[in-house]
Amino acid sequence: MAQHQSAKKRIRQTLRRTDVNKNRVSRVRTYVKKVEMAIAEGNKAAAQAAFKEAMPEMQSGAQNGVSSPNTVARKLSRLSARIKALGTA
Repeated sequence: MAQHQSAKKRIRQTLRRTDVNKNRVSRVRTYVKKVEMAIAEGNKAAAQAAFKEAMPEMQSGAQNGVSSPNTVARKLSRLSARIKALGTA
């Protein structure tokens, strides 16, 4: 167990940041799931609307260090491609 005041403070900060980051990851997953469900239903308009809501949420997650910016860019690109493919199918 931590003995120094600074170590105790670091533990408190870590617990707080862990909770915040868990919430951010959960929000991102929720928004992505909404897009996935709309794609699965074949509803292009709903998928585009959900994608527009998910995009800033994912990007803010990358900016806040929850996930890598490259990972977010890749996932957004793949979701966008899947939405575009709905129109041709």
